[in-house]
Amino acid sequence: MASNNKEKLFSQFPEVTTEQWESVIAVDLKGADYNKKLVWRTGEGFNVRPYYRAEDLNGIDFLGSGAGEFPYVRGVKPCNCWKIHESIVVKDPKAANEKALKALKGGAESIGFELECALDAAQAATLLAGIDPTAVELVFDGREVRKAVDAVMESVSAYAPEQVRMHFMLDPIMWTLSMTGKWNESYIGVIAGYIQKYAEYKHVRFTGVEGSLLNASGSTIVQELAFTLAAGHDYVVKLMEAGCTVEQAAKSIRFSMAVSSNYFMEIAKFRAARLLWANIMQAYEPKCCCAKKFYVHATTSMWNITSYDPYVNMLRGTTEAMSAALVGVHSLEVTPFNAAYEEPNDFSSHIARNVQLLLKHESHFDKVVDPAGGSYYIENLTKNIAEQAWALFKEVEDKGGYVEAFKAGFVSGKIEESADEKRKNIATRRITLLGTNQFPNFGEVAGQEISEKTIAGCCCGCAENELPHLKPFRGAEEFELMRLKVDRSGKEPKAFMLTCGSLAMARARAQFSCNFFACAGIKVQDNTFFHSVEEGAEAALQSGADIVVVCAADDDYATLAPQVKALIGDKAILVVAGAPACQAELEEQGIKNFISVRQNVLETLKFYLKELGI
Repeated sequence: MASNNKEKLFSQFPEVTTEQWESVIAVDLKGADYNKKLVWRTGEGFNVRPYYRAEDLNGIDFLGSGAGEFPYVRGVKPCNCWKIHESIVVKDPKAANEKALKALKGGAESIGFELECALDAAQAATLLAGIDPTAVELVFDGREVRKAVDAVMESVSAYAPEQVRMHFMLDPIMWTLSMTGKWNESYIGVIAGYIQKYAEYKHVRFTGVEGSLLNASGSTIVQELAFTLAAGHDYVVKLMEAGCTVEQAAKSIRFSMAVSSNYFMEIAKFRAARLLWANIMQAYEPKCCCAKKFYVHATTSMWNITSYDPYVNMLRGTTEAMSAALVGVHSLEVTPFNAAYEEPNDFSSHIARNVQLLLKHESHFDKVVDPAGGSYYIENLTKNIAEQAWALFKEVEDKGGYVEAFKAGFVSGKIEESADEKRKNIATRRITLLGTNQFPNFGEVAGQEISEKTIAGCCCGCAENELPHLKPFRGAEEFELMRLKVDRSGKEPKAFMLTCGSLAMARARAQFSCNFFACAGIKVQDNTFFHSVEEGAEAALQSGADIVVVCAADDDYATLAPQVKALIGDKAILVVAGAPACQAELEEQGIKNFISVRQNVLETLKFYLKELGI
């Protein structure tokens, strides 16, 4: 029989103190340095310990509040009812309307129209035909959004103003200043004019803060958060100077942030964002508490999606969407898996929507509010990210706010430093991009839809810049450009694994080497084992391989590698897999090429392609 009595199961076990945990860890470490082995130094500038306990919550002053309660760490509302968002490019209003209606039938609850054409009243009516703006949330952005505001508002004038839910992403701070280096202060007056003109529309927002552009340019999580908050605060200040109240200014902002693959850090980032924005706005003593609520849309990151092995992007989008769904956002868009190289089609949009439908209707993520709340680890991450972001936010404020700090090169300089570090970490595989710099799809060849322009084409319109600006890129770009050169070269370079000596080490190093060279699109021929160097060398020459990789144990290389060199001669490039102690001796014998985990994979592969005439 099942028991309905509540049992305190932990009371049956003796309490284990932190000192006891640490003493056991010290034994297991066998004298190794605790900090080097177990403490993780994040790219955000703080340390993460290997475990946390209840005492680590001491001193965290935001604990105890619930969802919908100041400072809103656990959510700005008492439920986790996020909206499934889908973006549609508008080149022709009628065609875009058809796509929108199809998306709504497929489960979308929020539609974003990216306006690439201007809209008059008739075109706005065509675009919104059959769409009820009181039942469906509508978001308008793109280069023509400013010209479309009045036409769209006219098309919804038949609805009760307090029931219309729309957002116009008028965002000169991010899209104009940050992306092109140009700034026109008069744009703020335009936004203020719309806010005041349509004041009766309580759920229509006219200000956007596209913080996801910071992520796309290589920012850290802390930088994305701090600079997004700073841009939002600048809008509040400038809109108040233009005649808006603090409530009007703050409630007009729709924040948009990326959610990356750093699962727990992203959960903590959004919790910290709500905390910090609430405290920033609290200083203005707004009459309405809604002014303190961080109204945020999340989109899965464009920075880490790939052109090669694109179906892996579905998996990335799923885990990233989980972070956003668990932490609670207003709306969420999963980037379609093919967005890196073509406009999303019906299939990719369908899959992106279904990720969220699964999270809602099969995994029931929307039934729980802030499940991470109370976690010793997550609460400490939230605190640390908030502290780091607050310190950076104050630096921006000391420079006069986001606009002035950006003009001075402070924001773009910080992000460029982070971007360079990320590029270096990808090249050396400290950051793994599955299918790109690690575990590539060996037989894949880029289709005609992939080109140098789709991989690294600039979309920001920044040919002539007055100031430093953000430079969005994808982490995979440099590897993809290298691999594309191989695919388009008309050649099929091959690397042959000559496995000999110790079987276990030979197999391990062959697997490593196959992954290494396949990242450049070089065909690899793996081999289980050769019983003699002569057998392996003969097979390598018969294969016609351009590169022969000796895969053996370190102790075997001193004798095996020179034998292979003698048998192969100059008929192929000889490479030793590993960094053996005898490397100097081998180099004296003319063996110059070694690959190991210590190397810059990108630069090493470029070297071999150059040797092969690619």
